[in-house]
Order: sequence, then structure tokens, then C-alpha cells
Amino acid sequence: MLLAAGRGERMRPLTDRVPKPLLPVAGKPLIVHHLEELAAAGFHQVVINHAWLGVQIEEALGDGSRWNLEIRYSAESEALETGGGIFKALPLLSDPFIAINGDIFVEADFASLSLDKSDLAHLLLVDNPSHNPDGDFHLADGRVAETGGDKLTFSGIALYRKALFADCQPGKFPLAPLLREAMQQHHVSGQLLKGEWIDVGTPQRLQQLEKLLMAGRGMK
Repeated sequence: MLLAAGRGERMRPLTDRVPKPLLPVAGKPLIVHHLEELAAAGFHQVVINHAWLGVQIEEALGDGSRWNLEIRYSAESEALETGGGIFKALPLLSDPFIAINGDIFVEADFASLSLDKSDLAHLLLVDNPSHNPDGDFHLADGRVAETGGDKLTFSGIALYRKALFADCQPGKFPLAPLLREAMQQHHVSGQLLKGEWIDVGTPQRLQQLEKLLMAGRGMK
């Protein structure tokens, strides 16, 4: 699942008329970089949720056949936040499923992610970027916890079981409380992501990514 329903407030005015996932970088929409990477990793089905200017996303990407993918859409009349958006899309998803924030750029081996039977989530964490110096979660011996020593930053990429959302109700709600509860029950694993990762949340970071790709680094 590609999470693409955010308004992109920090990207304004770029996102006033174009949804953030369709902002161009290195000659193609940001979300297309994800689609190409997923197709190359052997995935065949992708679910994309959308809200703000979502019709533009469907018109731009279509059914996904040009990438040898099958794209299905989960439309939200208003953005339901990460938790609510995933919950609404659950009927379209396999179990477990990978969810990826649409406003990041990443090089990762998605096909290699795995989840132990007793776990509800497996998170990819990254070294703390300058805009999140304190990190989010602690990682030790492949387990993720809210407390501990030094923390790493959640990359916005994870493998989830549908059971993580078992007690949820339709509507708008965040994902973080569900993850924290699962961490307290020792049901969250994780690993450090090695490779290119950029949170493309501001025009400045979008420019940074453009320069990186045009210089020949990162995905082709």
C-alpha cells in the first residue's frame, strides 16, 4: 500500500493544485519512483489511498499496467490519517502487507521483508535526519520499543498484519498509538534500513532529491 492521502501542507504552494505524490522529481512523479521499485522487486498488486486532488492520481497512474502492476484505489472524502486510511483499505490488502509513505524516496529490498508469526509489525528504521534528531523508536536485537537507549527514526515503511487493526473502527485515527501498544506487548520487530532514504516533506528536500538523482545517485 502506498499512502498518498496527505494534503502536503509543508509543500504549499506546490501542492495547491497538484497532489504531493505527483510532484515531479528527476522527470517523473514522486510516486512513480515507488511503483518502479515495487515492480522491479516482483510485486504485482498495489493499493493507493488518496484524498486531496485524488482524481489526478487515478488519472495519472491508471490501472498500473504500464508498470506491470495492478493498482487499486482507496478513495477518502477527507484524509483519514495513516491508521484510518490503512483500516479503510484493509479489504483490498493481503495479509501481511507492506505500507509505504508516498512522500519519501527510498532504495530498499522490499521483497526481503518478513514477519514472525507472533509479531504484528516489522518497521524499517533509519539514522536520524536533521529534522528529527531525537528519533522515534529504540531498536535492539531486532526488536522495536518506545523506550530504551538511543532512538532511530521510523522510515515510513513497514510490514503489517491486519490483526494490528483488529479493534479499530472506521474513521480518522493515527497509526502511532497502535504501534506503541503492540510494542508494549513485544509484538513489533524491526531493522535498520541501509540505502538512500529522504523524507520529501518540504520544497527544500524535494530540491535536494532532484539534485541527488540528477547527479546519478539513487534509483534510475
